[in-house]
Amino acid sequence: MPNSIIPPSSIKAAIESDLFTDDKPAKVHTLRNHHGMTATFMDIGATWLSCQVPTPFGQREVLLGMTSMHDYQSHSAFLGATIGRFANRIAKGQFNLNGQVYSITRNDNGNSLHGGIEGFDKRRWLVKDKSDLHITYCLMSPDGDQGFPGNLSAEVAYTLTENNQLCIEYSAICDKDCPVNLTNHAYFNLDGAESGKTILDHELQLRANEYLPTDDKLIPTGELKAVQGTNFDFSTAQRIGARLQQDEDQKLAKGYDHAFTLPEELTDGVSTIVRLTSSDKQVVMSVFTDKPAIQFYSGNFLSGTPSRTGKYQNYQGLALETQFLPDCPNHPTWPEANKRFLTKKSFYQHQTSYQFMTHHSQ
Repeated sequence: MPNSIIPPSSIKAAIESDLFTDDKPAKVHTLRNHHGMTATFMDIGATWLSCQVPTPFGQREVLLGMTSMHDYQSHSAFLGATIGRFANRIAKGQFNLNGQVYSITRNDNGNSLHGGIEGFDKRRWLVKDKSDLHITYCLMSPDGDQGFPGNLSAEVAYTLTENNQLCIEYSAICDKDCPVNLTNHAYFNLDGAESGKTILDHELQLRANEYLPTDDKLIPTGELKAVQGTNFDFSTAQRIGARLQQDEDQKLAKGYDHAFTLPEELTDGVSTIVRLTSSDKQVVMSVFTDKPAIQFYSGNFLSGTPSRTGKYQNYQGLALETQFLPDCPNHPTWPEANKRFLTKKSFYQHQTSYQFMTHHSQ
């Protein structure tokens, strides 16, 4: 099925024609390499708006997105947004740090999700520097923001390489100890974001050791469960839909919406932790990171989310969010790699890269 491709210039014009809550338009920028790959971003939420990959059969939009600022402000799926201060869920919106209990804003069934009611996805970030292949956004988050301690300065830098890789570098510094967990909530559909296809026929390889079962509010139970012998074992490539909702852990979430722990030897930023292949085998995406975990979300609740041409349906995109484990401030016995929060005046720095390769259809 042909994919609807909206040129980056048209996305820019559409987004900038609306006003943000501060009565000013967003600022949209597109990175472009010599192969014709483009990645488009806006300062609202430091959001990744579009990712168009050249294939032998023309450009393919592989990132879910919208063309309306109103839609970006009103939707609840966090499409392409930078997430902070803390990605994923914190149970009951509370954590204990240095003997003090902190309460943060709750926005998800009595829990805190993706930084609270006014997370980083809802802020206007400042453009620090930009070029044809690079853009850096920065944000100041004051002490007490959403209940988190300390004045925090955050940056996210996007770089598009000539080998069709989009690298995201996160950095932050705070004047108090604080849990910090920055990620990007991009949703991918390698068959084409507006193709009408789901991601259930994509093949996924995810090199993980364990996953986190959750309760009915998607809060981790505390168990770290080995993937071997379960429907969460993607150590070899599997069709995503083959085992969908075939166990109680998935039925609670209507599919996959779980964190996976990554082998430490693979979290070096250059080893492949994920390999995702489109159903037509034309596009392959590999993921690299130095984070200790990744959330795989199969788009179970996307139905009704505005798209560029209408509305998305469930399972029409998937997210692969590199991060620390959800609710880890409340689980001191979990692996040490998930306790490396930002300490006063230390430097938080992590990176994740998405590499796109194309092949002739088979």
